[in-house]
Formats: sequence, structure tokens, C-alpha cells
Amino acid sequence: MTTTIERRYDIDWLRVIAIGLLIIYHIAIIFQPWAMFIGFIRSDAAFEALWKPMMMLNVWRIPLLFFVSGMGVYFAMQKRNWKQLLKERSKRILLPFLFGIVAITPLHFLVFQNYYKMPLSYYPHLGHLWFLGNIFAYVVVLSPVLYYLKNTQNGKFKSAISKIMSYAIGPLTISAFFMLEIAFAKPQLFEMYAETLHGFFIGLLAFIFGFLFVYSGNRFWQTVSKWKWLYIGLASILFFIRLTGFGAISNMYITTIESNAWILGLFGIGYTYLNKPSALLSYLSAAVYPIYIIHMFALYIGALLILPLDLHPMVAFVCITLFTLLFCFLIYEFILKRIAILRPLFGLKWKFKSLVKKKLKRV
Repeated sequence: MTTTIERRYDIDWLRVIAIGLLIIYHIAIIFQPWAMFIGFIRSDAAFEALWKPMMMLNVWRIPLLFFVSGMGVYFAMQKRNWKQLLKERSKRILLPFLFGIVAITPLHFLVFQNYYKMPLSYYPHLGHLWFLGNIFAYVVVLSPVLYYLKNTQNGKFKSAISKIMSYAIGPLTISAFFMLEIAFAKPQLFEMYAETLHGFFIGLLAFIFGFLFVYSGNRFWQTVSKWKWLYIGLASILFFIRLTGFGAISNMYITTIESNAWILGLFGIGYTYLNKPSALLSYLSAAVYPIYIIHMFALYIGALLILPLDLHPMVAFVCITLFTLLFCFLIYEFILKRIAILRPLFGLKWKFKSLVKKKLKRV
């Protein structure tokens, strides 16, 4: 029996927006004094004021992607059994992840070495693709539990979750689990997600709760839609406290509430204003995954070409941003999208079968 699931355009938009902000965030790192410590090309002219809005983004940009990924798995499960899901996620996530480690992530480090006139050396590494490895691991490990929940949708657990989600405070109660994660992982910084124990477990929690939010039914969406500005207001207050550094008031346990409040507010805004189809969304939804995979190489090339021009840091930031986006979209539109053998390596749908069928019809 096939279940018909309504397409959620707001979730597609949030995925696109989150990855767009991630690219801007990575470009902003170039203009911070500590950029080289994490392997980024650094501008000699710092633009530290740019980091204040980045601080706001930093506590929710990656968790949001994990929430959305958990939601995506819920929708994918409605028309696939566990074998089909693992096969589909292996094609869409594991293959680009493995290919990216050996063929994509080494490229921007070669650009880094060239920029600083270091001996060129190649080595495979996760780089920014660590996110994909985490997602695939969550799907593999959690599949039995997720399918059990799918098959018991009329049970007491779903009823209880749905009831909790009907109150304004309900969705925010998940912050208690994120606080436990902080106590367990003891991260040096809340924002240290990449290739860390903290990043793995905060992603795991976000993935699980993303699934449960959709699983709980319409009450969750009605709640976040109704109380979206309350969540955004709370997050703004907590961000101000964190930004001004009011001693013990600003700590990582409180940051979990801020992070989730931003995300819940965004879900509410998306559900209210973005849940409608558009040609632009259709294009961006397909483009955003391959662009995520190649964006680091593009922005390093942009830094290599633009930073030596000795522009004002604001102008340089804008130029590198425009260059990165233009470079990525051109590569996507004229290479990745059109060459069949490259499509699956960058997370695009396979077209081998359709090509074979066309050739057979011609014969």
C-alpha cells in the first residue's frame, strides 16, 4: 500500500537557505585573524565586524541541516522499505561522500598550499564533507528504530509526542537532551561540529528530533507557526546575552536553548510563508547538493584570485562571494548537471537508465 505524502516546499527552502548561509559563513572565515588555524586562506586585511552576524548563525546553521535531514528521511521512508532506503541513501550520500574525500576535498588544500607557496601534497580527507558521513551513519544505525516507529504510528508514543508538541514550550523541551549532550561531549566550543564527538552527537539528536517533529503530525507545525515570533524573540535575547558575554549567564547549556529557538522559529516562518512551489525552488533544490560539495574549492580559488588585488575587506568579501556562487552555478549547470557519469558522484539523480531507454527506442 503506497502512502501519499504532501510535498513540503518549506523544508526544501530551508535546506537551500541553510546551505547558502553555510557558504557565506565559510567565506567570512577568510577575513578573520584565526582563519589559517583551521586551514583557510586568510586575508591580510581583517574584517572582524563581519563575525558578529556569523556568531548568530553559528549555533544553528549545522544543527538545522541535521534536523532537515531527519525530516527528509521520514518522507523518504513513506515510499521505501529499509532496503530501498539504504540503497537510495548509499547512492545519494555514501557515493558522493567517498568520491568527494578522494577527488574534491583535496583540491582546496592544494589551492591553500599554492597560495602560501608550500610544497604541494595530496591526501584524501573528509574536509567539509564530514556532514555527509554523519548523515549516512545515522540512517544505517537508526533505520530499525525509525521503521518501527513508522509501523506503529497509531501507538501511545506518537500520541504522547503529538500532545507535547501542541504546547508552545513543547518543541523547546528537546533542549534538555542537547544539554545532556553538552555534559557528555564537553566541547571546547559549541560551534565545533566538524569531525568532533560533539558534532556527531548533536547531529544525531537533531536528526532524531527532525524525524520526530514530522512523525508527530500537524500539531508540531501548527505550534511553530503560531509561536514562531516567540521563538525568534527568545533566541534574539539569548544571542544578545551571548554576544555581550554576561559571564556565567552565557554558557553552552543556555546556547542549546538559543539554537533550538532559532530553528523552531525558522520552521514556523517556513511553514507559514514558504510552503509553496516555484520554478526557482525546483532549480535550487537540485543544484544545492552538488554546489555544497564543490563550494570550498570555488571559494579558495576566489580567495587566490581576489585577495592579491588588495581591495577593501568588505569589497573583497562581496567579490569572493559573487565569484564563489557564479563559479559553482556554472560548474553545476554546464558540467555536473549535463554529464551523466558525473551526476551520481555529486548527489544528482542517476540518468543511466533513461539514456539506455532512449537508445533502445532509437534502435
